Amino acid sequence: MGLHTLSAFMIYALVNAFTPGPGNILALNTMTNIGWRRGKSLFFGIFVGYYFVQVLCAIFVFSLDSLINPVMGSLKYVGSAYIVWLAYRILVSAPGMKTTEKSPHFLIGFMLQVVNVKIYLFGITALTSFVTPYYSTFGAFLFFEMVIATIGTIATLVWILFGKVFHKAYLKYFRIINGVLAILLVLSAIGLFF
Repeated sequence: MGLHTLSAFMIYALVNAFTPGPGNILALNTMTNIGWRRGKSLFFGIFVGYYFVQVLCAIFVFSLDSLINPVMGSLKYVGSAYIVWLAYRILVSAPGMKTTEKSPHFLIGFMLQVVNVKIYLFGITALTSFVTPYYSTFGAFLFFEMVIATIGTIATLVWILFGKVFHKAYLKYFRIINGVLAILLVLSAIGLFF
C-alpha cells in the first residue's frame, strides 16, 4: 500500500469517525445529561462495541463475502428501529431526570454499535476500497479494522469532551439540543434506506 492510498484511508477513517452518528450523538447526549461518572459504563459499551463490529467486518470481508448483503439488509431494519428508539429517549430526557435506571449501562452502548449500520459500512468500505487491493490476509484486515475502531473510539471521546464543555449551555437549552440530536438520529435512521 502506497503513501497516497494510506493517506486516503486515514482521511476516510477520520471523516467517517468524527461525523455525527448514533454512537457519537448518544455519547454527547449522555455526557451533557448525566456526566462521565454515571455514563462511563455506556461509553465503554460503545467503545467495545466499535471494536467488536470491526472484527466482524474483518471476518466478513475475509471469509463470508456472500453473507454481507443479507446480514446488512437485516441490520438495516433492526438498526433503524433501535436508532429511532434512542432518538425518542433523547427527546424526552432532561438534565437530572429520574429514570428507572440509575445510569445507562454497558449493554445499551454495546448493542447500539452492534446494530449501527454506519460502522459496518465504514469498516467494510474501508477494507474493500483501500485494503483488499493490496492485502488479502486476515491479519492485515484485522489490523486495519483495529485502526478504524481506535479512530472511532477517539472520535467518540471527542464527542464526550464536547458534552463536558457544553454542559452549561445544555442545561439552559436542553430541549432544543435534545430535539436537534433526536432529529439527527432519525435522519441517520432514514439514511440507512437511501
